[in-house]
Amino acid sequence: MNNKELFTALTLLEKEKGIPMDYMIEQLERAIKVACKKAYNENDNVVFKINPEKNTFDVKLVKTVVEEVEDENFEISLADAQKKRKKIAVGDEYEVALNPKDLSRIAVKTARDIVRQGIRDGEKGQMLQEFQSRLGELVTATVERVDPVNGMATIKIGKAVATLPKTEQVGDRVLREGDQVKVLVAEIKTNERGSRAMISRTSPELVKRLFEQEVPEIYDGIVEIKAVAREAGSRTKMAVFSNDDNIDAIGSCIGTRGDRVNVIVAELGGEKIDIIEYSDEPEKYIGAALSPATVLKVDIVDESAKSCKVTVPDGQLSLAIGNKGQNARLAARLTGWKIDIRPESGFYGEDEDDEPAETEE
Repeated sequence: MNNKELFTALTLLEKEKGIPMDYMIEQLERAIKVACKKAYNENDNVVFKINPEKNTFDVKLVKTVVEEVEDENFEISLADAQKKRKKIAVGDEYEVALNPKDLSRIAVKTARDIVRQGIRDGEKGQMLQEFQSRLGELVTATVERVDPVNGMATIKIGKAVATLPKTEQVGDRVLREGDQVKVLVAEIKTNERGSRAMISRTSPELVKRLFEQEVPEIYDGIVEIKAVAREAGSRTKMAVFSNDDNIDAIGSCIGTRGDRVNVIVAELGGEKIDIIEYSDEPEKYIGAALSPATVLKVDIVDESAKSCKVTVPDGQLSLAIGNKGQNARLAARLTGWKIDIRPESGFYGEDEDDEPAETEE
């Protein structure tokens, strides 16, 4: 590859992958330094003269001028140096021009590996910047591939590529190549191996973003989502509040004949969604959170510890608790209160638990 071909390739990388030419030139310089260090016994004192506009790429290895050469990797004789610079003296530095073609002789594999790694790092950096700019947002992704063994989906968001693990997928929907799916850019995690974007469909924030997208009153700030508790793929409870007495918060979220909420339920693969009205009064809020069960009374046991006792009709204890305790559990998470549920009579039927149902956030 000559200099012109080199800069043409770098220009294409910049256009197609969004990796700046300056960055790739830095990687080339780094690669050449490593190559020279291997070829010239640890001498990586290299200077570069690079001009992409003129397609010039000159590399020179710096040596010290001496009377008698003991290590030709670091030294050049005064006689040899004076052939091109008559006024040079012992102790001066002399730049020996290297032919880029010589890199194939000294350590081209090392150089190639570093450049490839530079391209990968550059692509990853570009993708992380794109994800960082969309952090917390709901985005539409295209499924590029699904691993038939573990179900992990490779998805594309704009120019960025990420993975959606099976654990972050919901419902019975089987993802296939070419599918469009809405996901949340949940967070950017950094560890010793670097940074990566965490993509989710199980986060409660995803439900909030779906409602913000589907319900104009939420987007405009008339209706607020106060809290969301979710067991992804199964059930979500969401507390909403209207800042306008003329606007019904729950009705706005449900839509005419359920058209708004049904769109979201379909997107989540049939996940049930309970929408309740938020209240600053704990008794009202807790009572609503245990919907669809009817709550007769809420007694605050310890306000500082946020614990309470709830009384429900005898026949609705199972409904209040829910299948495997889910309804009570989600109500506790939604409100932040520990909820002790008891039947009105104080007695538990044969089909009920022998003890009161106490749930924590």
